[in-house]
Amino acid sequence: MIEQALKQAEEKMRRAIEVAREEFGGVRTGRASPSLLQRLTIDYYGAKTPLQQLASLSVPEPRQLAIHPYDRGAIASIEKAIMASDLGLTPSNDGAVIRLSFPPLTAERRRDLTKHVRDRAEHCRVAVRNVRRHVKEEIDRDTKDGKVSEDDGRRAERELQKLTDRFVGEVDEMLARKEAELMEV
Repeated sequence: MIEQALKQAEEKMRRAIEVAREEFGGVRTGRASPSLLQRLTIDYYGAKTPLQQLASLSVPEPRQLAIHPYDRGAIASIEKAIMASDLGLTPSNDGAVIRLSFPPLTAERRRDLTKHVRDRAEHCRVAVRNVRRHVKEEIDRDTKDGKVSEDDGRRAERELQKLTDRFVGEVDEMLARKEAELMEV
C-alpha cells in the first residue's frame, strides 16, 4: 500500500517536472530553438493542428529559425499563428520557407524573463510539495487507522521526503541552467 502511494507520488512529481521543462523550453532566449514553437497550434482548414505536424523546423543560423511547411497553402495560417502568439517575433516568408529572426535580448527583457522563469520554477516546487503533502496525509491516515505500523509510516515519510528533495533539486538545476542561458550574451 505504501509502495503504491510512493510510486504514485513519484509519477506525479515527475509530471510536474515535465510541465516545468516544457514551460522553460518555451521561454525565448537570444538564440533560436525549435522548442519555442512546440506549443504553437495552427488553424489548418478549421482544425487546430500542432506546428510539428504541418512543417519541419530547422536552425540555419544561431539567431534564425526556418519553418518548411509541407503544404505551401499553410504558410499564411502559420504566419498568422506566430503573429498571434506571445513570442514577439515577426515571420517573413519567400513563398516556400518562413524565417523567424531572433533579435538580441535587452538587459531589461533578460531580467523579466528570468523573473518569469523563477516564478514558473516556484510553481513547480509548490506542485511537488503539494504531492508530498497529500501522500503524507494518506500515510498518516493509514498509520492512524492501523493499516500500517508506525515504523513503516515513518520509513515511508522519510522516503517521501527523499523523493521531494530529489525533484525540488531537479527544478533548481533546471532553473540554474535556464537563468545562465538567459543571461548569456
